[in-house]
Amino acid sequence: MDASENIRLIKKAIRGNPDAYGELIRLHQEYLYKIAFLYTKNEQDALDLVGSAILKGYQNIRTLKNPEWFRTWLTRILINTAKDEQKKIVYYDSLNPEMLSNRYQAVSLEERLDLTAAIMQLSEKYRTAIVLKYFSGLSIREMAFAMDAPEGSVKAYLSRARGELKKILKEDYFYAN
Repeated sequence: MDASENIRLIKKAIRGNPDAYGELIRLHQEYLYKIAFLYTKNEQDALDLVGSAILKGYQNIRTLKNPEWFRTWLTRILINTAKDEQKKIVYYDSLNPEMLSNRYQAVSLEERLDLTAAIMQLSEKYRTAIVLKYFSGLSIREMAFAMDAPEGSVKAYLSRARGELKKILKEDYFYAN
């Protein structure tokens, strides 16, 4: 589906067309599940989270002002739903290659497991920033919207998260040898 068709479908959904919203969810269901799984690390919890987010999205679709931001808007709902349900963000340690960018696919399993453990030690806002940037591929602007934070704060979260990850990973390496 091209961008203009997608926008038309989103506008129909905003006007209250349930079939259009259903089609949008069908188009984005795999993405939503992957993000939910990153948060919950459990298939059933991820499905429950997606279901709740889809319902909240349907109930609030009329509040979406900019159709181009539909996916980011839905991601934000998913994140807020996870927080509302007091789910902890966890890193996807099964390391499905589809979830990783090309530059991380060449990393060994041991290094991935080390990275998983390091990310788990980060605070929630830092973990969220890392997941949205490196595993969802969102831009800083989209991340700011999804996290309900200023762009400057998101940049700071990423910078601090990377710094903490470097420290954690160096310490683990130092003590492992």
